[in-house]
Amino acid sequence: MPRAELIIGSRGSALALWQANHVAARLQQLDVSTRIEIIKTSGDYLQAASLTETGGKGLFTKEIEEALLADRIDVAVHSLKDLPTESVAGLAIAAIPEREDARDVLLGCSLKILPRGARVGTSSQRRSAQLLALRPDARIEPIRGNVDTRLRKLKEGRYDAIVLAAAGLKRLGLEGEIAEFLSPEQMCPAPGQGALAIQTRERGIARDVCAKLNHYLTERAVTCERALLAALGGGCQLPVGAYAETAADQLRLTAAVASPDGSRLIRDHSMGPASQAEQLGNKLAADFLARGAAEILASNVT
Repeated sequence: MPRAELIIGSRGSALALWQANHVAARLQQLDVSTRIEIIKTSGDYLQAASLTETGGKGLFTKEIEEALLADRIDVAVHSLKDLPTESVAGLAIAAIPEREDARDVLLGCSLKILPRGARVGTSSQRRSAQLLALRPDARIEPIRGNVDTRLRKLKEGRYDAIVLAAAGLKRLGLEGEIAEFLSPEQMCPAPGQGALAIQTRERGIARDVCAKLNHYLTERAVTCERALLAALGGGCQLPVGAYAETAADQLRLTAAVASPDGSRLIRDHSMGPASQAEQLGNKLAADFLARGAAEILASNVT
């Protein structure tokens, strides 16, 4: 027999719980009762290690997916950019709600007034490579922890600026901390950034109910971005930026791949119908590979 309520699995950070509660509220509008169960992931335990050192793949999702497969929870809510492109047998992305702002942002100070040799905090190879393409003089320093922890480290003076996702700050009511929004042309976002993935078992009532929360144009955009990422290697921690904007039933895909020091950068655009999202992502990835993207990506592996 199905449960009287759906159990939503979530990490325990403020942002993850905001996301889980947001989905719970949307389900409540459909007269579906829910409760949230907090699950610790490898990424929560390995706060001292860099994402590159830990491998990155599934770091914030693996244990939650295992709980889904074991029938301990019915629904998982992930930041889509943390979810590997390879699907797990028996599980499905039931819905992707409408996306929040996908851009990256600077906190502390803007690019224009960032001093020469400034210490900029980020543990993302994608962000550091693209930032160095804009400001080769910047000193990239690793930073880990939840949003509050990173803000505290910035305010303690450990960094001159840090790079975060606009979506998380907006969801937590911290938009006032943003010094500058970086356009996708300056810093191309991670595939799926700003979007949530509602994951369920492949079959069952939870998938049928959650499917009602899907936002078609967001789903098409992130499908395009993730297709490009998969074609370039699939790793969540690859220094690949991909952002698809929607207009009517068209997608405009912007993508970027950069070497660790930002000296080599491939950036380009492609357009096509939303109905052909995967083909559009695959086509631009093939173009990037023909222009040396594989060599650039290999140079980021240490």
